[in-house]
Formats: sequence, C-alpha cells, structure tokens
Amino acid sequence: MNLVAIVGRPNVGKSTLFNRLVGNRDAIVEDVPGVTRDRIYGKSDWNGIHFDVVDTGGFIPGSETTMEKAIREQATLAIEEADSIIFVVDSRDGVTKFDADIAQILRQTKKPIVLVVNKSDNAKQDTYAYEFYSLGLGEPFAISAMNGRSTGEMMDKLVEGLKPDSEQEEDSRLKLAVVGRPNAGKSSLINSFLGYDRLIVTDVAGTTRDAIDTVVKYEGEELVLIDTAGLRKRSQVKENIELFSVLRTQRAIERCDIGIVMVDSTRGIEDQDKKIINQLEEARKGIIIVYNKWDIVDKDEKTAEELRKKFAEDMRTVSYAPVLFASALTKQRIHKILETAKMVSANRKKRIKTHELNEKILPIVEMTPPPATRGRDMRINFVTQVGIEPPVFALFLNYPSDLAENYKRFLENKIRDLFGFEGTPISLIFRRKNTKWEDRAQN
Repeated sequence: MNLVAIVGRPNVGKSTLFNRLVGNRDAIVEDVPGVTRDRIYGKSDWNGIHFDVVDTGGFIPGSETTMEKAIREQATLAIEEADSIIFVVDSRDGVTKFDADIAQILRQTKKPIVLVVNKSDNAKQDTYAYEFYSLGLGEPFAISAMNGRSTGEMMDKLVEGLKPDSEQEEDSRLKLAVVGRPNAGKSSLINSFLGYDRLIVTDVAGTTRDAIDTVVKYEGEELVLIDTAGLRKRSQVKENIELFSVLRTQRAIERCDIGIVMVDSTRGIEDQDKKIINQLEEARKGIIIVYNKWDIVDKDEKTAEELRKKFAEDMRTVSYAPVLFASALTKQRIHKILETAKMVSANRKKRIKTHELNEKILPIVEMTPPPATRGRDMRINFVTQVGIEPPVFALFLNYPSDLAENYKRFLENKIRDLFGFEGTPISLIFRRKNTKWEDRAQN
C-alpha cells in the first residue's frame, strides 16, 4: 500500500489536512503548537488510487534547539518510510527558518514532494503562496485544509507520485509481524532465527521499500519476517521514536498474515501488549503470544500453564491464541514459533464442508436453541463457510437481528471446539433465511 507522510513544523494545519484526507476526526486538532494526538494513521483514496496517510506531528518542543532537532528527525524518518510526502506550510507566516530547514532535507530525496500552503482561505491569501517558490520544491498549492478549498488540484498532484492499485504487488509468502513493547526482544528473535541452523537465509528481498523485512526458509517454505524495531538507536527525540514506532506497528499489522506478539516474561502482559493484541484481532490477523526471556524467569513446572490460564482469563476475546515460552537470546524453543505460525496459517486457510458443518452444528442448536426474543422463537436452519483468511461462516435464521450476543459467542465457541481454528479469529455473519446477501455482517 502506498504511504503518504504529512510533514511540517507545528501548528501549520497538518492534523486538519490529515482529517480531511482520511475523512474523519482521528486526530485531535487544537490551536496549540505540537499538540499530542492518539491516532496519526489512516486510509484515503483519490481517483481510484488508495494510500495510507501518516501525520508526523505530535511533539511539544521544549526549546528552539530541541524543536529544530525534532523537526529534522521527523522529516528524515518520514522520507525513509513514505512513498510520497506532503510538506505543509502556513501562508500567514511566510517562509520560516524551520520551513527552510525541512525543505533542504526534502530536496535531497528523489521521492515526490507536494508543497501545500495551508490557511489560504480566499483569493487574496492565495497570492501569499508565491513566496514559497523560494523553497525549491516546485509549485506551491494554496489550500484551506479547514474548509477543503482548492484541495482538488493538490490531490491530483499527490497521486501522480503513487502507484495505481493494479501495480501494487501482492506477496503470497506467509508474512509474520514481530510486534510488542520496546525491549521485549523483537530484533533478538529475528537475529536468532537468522542464526538458527535449521533456517536458511535466502537472497530474495522482502519488499522494495521496507529494509527491516527478513526472508527465511523454514521446512521448504519462504517466510517474511517483519521487524517493527530499529528506531530507538537512530532517533534522539522521544516523541519521534513513539510516533514512528506506532506507525511501523500499525503498518506491520496491516501487511502481515500473523502477528507474533513478544511479551517480556519478567514483566508480563501490560496495557501496551493488550493494545497491540486488540489491533491484531480487529485487523482479523492470526495471533501468537510469545513470552520471551523465559530463560531468566524464576519458574516451576506449573508456571507456564498458570500464565496460559491467566492470559485466557484476561484476554477472553483472543483466548484462541496459542501461548508459547521461549528465549530469543538462548534460542530456546524458537523453532516452535515458526512451527506454530505454519499451523495458524493452515487454520486461516481451512475450509469446512457445508454438510459437515450442518451435521455437527444443527444438532447442537437443537439441544441448546437460541433464546426467544420478543416472544418469537429463533431458529437457525443452515450453516456454511463463505470465506477464509480469516474463516467466515454464514448462519441463516428467521430473525438474525434479534440473535443475542451471548448466543453468538456460544456458536463461535462450538465451532472452535469442533473444528479447531487455533490462532486465528473467525467471523460469524447472520442472514435471514432464503434472502440475498444484503444484511449487515456481524462478527
């Protein structure tokens, strides 16, 4: 997927433009320089070309020196990550020193740059844009991100530098994203895989853009390992580390088939781990939980099972995820991670025959029927699988919109009990019997 980064100094309207591009208010817009935001990543499209957008704002400068360093780092990191860059300046301020600094960095890249002169609310203010030709980045586009004024030509220029959807290559190899908190052992795991004697590192590139992809061959199959680490050593500004770490994690989750969630065994699962796990579930990706640093944990023969039980209790919606215990440092059980990943991949592709589903599910429904709603009996007549990666099942019944949520969970649990699907979410959709596929899908 194409990635567009929005760069610029604080308070020029980057978040407002981001909101306009992604079509909602994911970012929090305040008239305060460097206001921090929770969401900085979204999706957009123009003229049939789809792309991801990242807003690189979010730091609060403590001094002019810190501000200059942060701006330079953000621009540099954005250049590394993005396919195309929107550089936002403020028409009312004219060309500032920081604008010139960013422009100097951007001129050194061969990536497409769109120079946006924001806060141009009328024709008179459009004339202020001419000053920005001095930045040496080509034609400046005078727009108002707040009300959308004159954004059409700017968007036409933006997508000129992006690949059409038809040219964005699909990689059929199994892709595993190694995700987790900082210092949980993500890069150590990748390095251990590369040094493990049963793995053969191939000379096939992972992707053309992302240098942190690694390709290994395991049991005759090429696997792409997506490492989300690598920013902490290069970046000196804490906010930049956090912003681009979030970006890399989100994009890795989007690209992967299965997420390997690295948990520091000495600390256990914390809120950030839970957030990443929930992101994987929402994206309907496979999930494997790996308690790393198992070699230094004070444990007995019951510790592992107790942690598995606690995980299932704390994360009920993803209790289907296998929980492993390993040490990236000593390579203890790391082969089990790839073995489990191949198992989860097979489960994501698994298809159950319709007659087998109905022979096993309908008797359970007869024995434990759904609760009546508003005086009406609920009857499920037919079950069939309609999708894979992840598996999707359609159940036909008389009143689909009235089916209780707890009964939906009951059905999902029964399907898992009967057919497995360890490590992958499954989706259930409920349709009125003998109708077309127009009813709303429900997971």
